Amino acid sequence: MATLRTVHQPLVPLRVNARTIGLEDLRTALRKGFADFSAAPTHVMFLVAIYPVVGVLIAAATFESNLIPLLFPLASGFALLGPFAAIGLYEISRRREQNTAIPWSQAYAPLSGRSARAIAVIGLVLMLLFVAWLIVAMGLYWALYGEARQASMVGFLKEVLTTPRGWALILVGNFVGGAFSLIALAISAVSIPLIIDRDADAATAIETSITLVRENPRTMATWGLIVGASLAIGMLPLFIGLAVVLPILGHATWHLYRRAVAS
Repeated sequence: MATLRTVHQPLVPLRVNARTIGLEDLRTALRKGFADFSAAPTHVMFLVAIYPVVGVLIAAATFESNLIPLLFPLASGFALLGPFAAIGLYEISRRREQNTAIPWSQAYAPLSGRSARAIAVIGLVLMLLFVAWLIVAMGLYWALYGEARQASMVGFLKEVLTTPRGWALILVGNFVGGAFSLIALAISAVSIPLIIDRDADAATAIETSITLVRENPRTMATWGLIVGASLAIGMLPLFIGLAVVLPILGHATWHLYRRAVAS
């Protein structure tokens, strides 16, 4: 078990420890996440319906702007913001643990309480990662293709899948994207649930999350793969599948936090 240094908030000291977790913890978290989704589908579907819509708008804007090569970075990078977008889901799971009913209007209560500032810091960090990923992805495309524009998605896919520089774009792009995803995972694996649950400051929350990933590299890498694969599947039918995938993952993240962090 890894012990973090103690970080003192005004008046109230907070000590947080990261536990050792395994694959069974991931299975339990996913099972409980699905149970939460099944118990409150109306709330959950309302809360996450905006994200598939945003995904479709991103795709439409990309085609309209003739920036087809940026579609994949936009779609995949959008997942970097998932932990911040799932705040309402964490709160629903927390209230269910307390056997307290919660209307959708209260699901984002943490954004207006004592935790708001710390959550905003995490959100800002994730947004900066998202922007950085888009800049790097576009830079990679320009390095390989210069100012060349793609006339259609079919033509772009043919170019990427059948030419050496297209393969280079896939390999390097996925490698770089994986690095950004790893950073996002380390920062946000349990940071926002910790803030919501214990009014932790942003530094303590991020430190706890990074320590959890460092002390459980295989388990958390597996969790990252599960999240990435689930989001990829959810994006396939015009992002509509995210309306199911996102809430289950959001609730599961709360339960993973419960199993991974001890007071």
